Amino acid sequence: MSVALKLFHQYGFHATGIDKILAESGVAKNTLYRHFKSKDELILASLRKQDEEFRNWLMREVESRHNAIERLLAVFDVYEEWSRTPAFFGCMFINASAEFSSADSPIHAFCKEHKRLVTRYIQDLANNANIFASERLATYWILLLDGAVISTQVSNNSRSFQQAKAVAKKLLQSDVPSSDYL
Repeated sequence: MSVALKLFHQYGFHATGIDKILAESGVAKNTLYRHFKSKDELILASLRKQDEEFRNWLMREVESRHNAIERLLAVFDVYEEWSRTPAFFGCMFINASAEFSSADSPIHAFCKEHKRLVTRYIQDLANNANIFASERLATYWILLLDGAVISTQVSNNSRSFQQAKAVAKKLLQSDVPSSDYL
C-alpha cells in the first residue's frame, strides 16, 4: 500500500492506474484484488494510512513545544517543515476531494473527516491555550493552513506558512476569535 500511497500522492488518483501500482510494487494483480475489491478501496485504505501517519506526526511535533500558545502556532512551522520535504505534493486530502468531488463519494467523505479531525486537534490546542472561541479559531487556522498549502503547491511560495503564521498571530492579538465573523 505504501507504493500506491506514494503514487497517488505524486501523480493523482485518476492518473495513477492499477498497472502502474502493480509494476512499481511488484505485487500480483490477484494479490492486490484479494486485499482490495476495487481501486476506490485501495484509495480509501491509502487515505486512511496517510491520515493516521500525518496526524500522529503533526501531534508529535506540535506537542514537543513548551507552552500552549507555542503549540498552537507551531502547527504552521510543522506544516512548513512538511512542505519542504521531497514528498510534498500538496495536501493529499484536498487533492482527493477535488478528484472525487461528489459529496456522496466515500473518498470525499473521508477527506472531509480528515479535515474535521485536524480541526478538532487545533481546537483542542486552542482550548489548552484558554482561547475562548476555540472552535472559531480552529476554523481560521484550517483556512490559513489550507491556503498556505495551496499557495506553496501552486505558486511555489516558500513563505506561505510564515505569512499564514503572521496572520494567525494577529488573530490571537485581536478580538477576532471571539467575534462573530463566521
